[in-house]
Amino acid sequence: MTKLSTICVYCGSNPGFSPVYTDATIELADTLVEQGIRLVYGGAKVGQMGQLADRVLAQGGEVIGIMPQALVDKEVAHHGLTQLHVVTSMHERKAMMAELADGFIAMPGGMGTLEEIFEVVTWAQLGFHQKPCALLNVDGYYTALLTFLDNTVSQGFVKDVHRQLLLNDSNAPDLIAQMHAYEAPTVTKWLTKSEL
Repeated sequence: MTKLSTICVYCGSNPGFSPVYTDATIELADTLVEQGIRLVYGGAKVGQMGQLADRVLAQGGEVIGIMPQALVDKEVAHHGLTQLHVVTSMHERKAMMAELADGFIAMPGGMGTLEEIFEVVTWAQLGFHQKPCALLNVDGYYTALLTFLDNTVSQGFVKDVHRQLLLNDSNAPDLIAQMHAYEAPTVTKWLTKSEL
């Protein structure tokens, strides 16, 4: 069992067009608060990020935001959080988010969201951490991506055990249950000669 006292959520600075994304944001926020899990996120007041933080706070939960000074200067920082850490760079932001979190969830989002979740999955693949990484696959948003990842296995670029590092579900409580049950694999990233 994985102890999850803090989860890092990667999500969009835009809200998305469909109301299903707002509904999923509310469900995830409520699930975190119900389970006593602290939220770590990118610190913005805009888009899905702001919706998630506001809902957790409104339900009595704790929210830690981390944002580089350059984005604070653009006036997108959320100043009503439990804690807001202002850092010098995106690299420092991501490193602090990873350090504070016991697990990671990517909600539907854009290129930044994808970059963030794939960085921590890559670190898991390399054995740099043993924390669960997950996609909240709202309304099939990530289904094509999951199919692509299956292809990386069939083409010999990723081991199946490492493909399974990226948990996924369309339902927030079920996804977090998977994360609680997660056990990190001990298989190395690189294929042996017998596997080629």
